Amino acid sequence: MRTIINNKLTRGKHPARPARSGVDRGRRRSLALVAASSAALLLPAVGRAAPSPALRWQGRLLGAPAEVTLYHPERARAAAALAALAAEVARLDVVFSLHRDDSALARLNRAGRLDAAPAALCELLATCAELHAASDGAFDPTVQPLWDLYAAHFAAADATADGPSAARLGAILARVGFDFVRRAQASVAFTRAGVALTLNGIAQGYVTDRARALLAAHGMPHALVNLGEYAALGPRPDGGPWRVAIAHPEVPWRMLGVVELRAGAALATSAGAGTAFDAARRYHHLLDPRTGRSSASWRSVSVCAPSATLADGLSTALAVAAPAQAEAILARYPAASALVLDQAGRRRTFGNGFPLA
Repeated sequence: MRTIINNKLTRGKHPARPARSGVDRGRRRSLALVAASSAALLLPAVGRAAPSPALRWQGRLLGAPAEVTLYHPERARAAAALAALAAEVARLDVVFSLHRDDSALARLNRAGRLDAAPAALCELLATCAELHAASDGAFDPTVQPLWDLYAAHFAAADATADGPSAARLGAILARVGFDFVRRAQASVAFTRAGVALTLNGIAQGYVTDRARALLAAHGMPHALVNLGEYAALGPRPDGGPWRVAIAHPEVPWRMLGVVELRAGAALATSAGAGTAFDAARRYHHLLDPRTGRSSASWRSVSVCAPSATLADGLSTALAVAAPAQAEAILARYPAASALVLDQAGRRRTFGNGFPLA
């Protein structure tokens, strides 16, 4: 059975241009077949016939590596499906990316308003509103100004080790809150100056779901989509589940566990170690929208759910949630479950039956 190591230490949630990227999860936050902190090692199945050779597409989404592994006996048909997928990924990158000035999200953040917003942006913001309410505010994509604050503070030559001052943090926190986002039909607007959005805590999951649906529409029976989050389309060609190993957040060659990702399931991981603002790694990208500080609740959060959008958003929310709140959030999503690593290095699970092998 092939095993894939899942870690968001290089995910688009750790961008090449940190001053312009928001919360990422360690994604964030991108997963690749081979990367400095995140690798996928495909091993032959034990005791099973070898499948037909895989077709792979590799590209980028939201500034991070992305990959799809596909099995189909008709190579031309599979190649056409992957070409359609590549076009869809490129189209959605122009909607959600903070790495490009021409994206819909970048234009919204600059102007504070976007009329005739893309349908994908409107749809995802509706999901954000649902998750924001269900998580009691733990999930909040308006934390982008906090990211900018920490990035600017620690980039300064005279940066203090204790981070931004309480006064500066308080001023930025006044701009954070999903209630400042107004949606009406196809328009999105901010009701307060200085508000900005990052969708890095959920957009990779959304694009992953769109890619999986596109491959299904093209009649592809076996695929593993890795666009920052993992999603399984069908079983492996040998009939078994896809096996994804969750890497330790600080020691990526160690595994926290192996997940059996069955057909229709998705997996997302968030870890504060993914992007640190300071050399001491006290301040990282998982910012609590209620305090403005980097969360110290967990060292790693992995969520398995039917959709990658939900897994992505929940892993972001749970990453800043205290234990009691994490249990309450998962109780609202009975089809989702979580594996967390606490600050003492202990594994815990929430929800019903996290699918460890």
